[in-house]
Amino acid sequence: MAFIGKKVEPFRVQAYYNGAIVPITEADLLGKWSVLFFYPADFTFV
Repeated sequence: MAFIGKKVEPFRVQAYYNGAIVPITEADLLGKWSVLFFYPADFTFV
């Protein structure tokens, strides 16, 4: 399901950026084109 053009609710996540894990919030993305992917933390074979 795509939510193109929709606003996201406030969030705070950890992201890998320039070789480090940094906190990211919705305020960091304001005014920028963004693609967000959310998936479970575990990877299993199907």
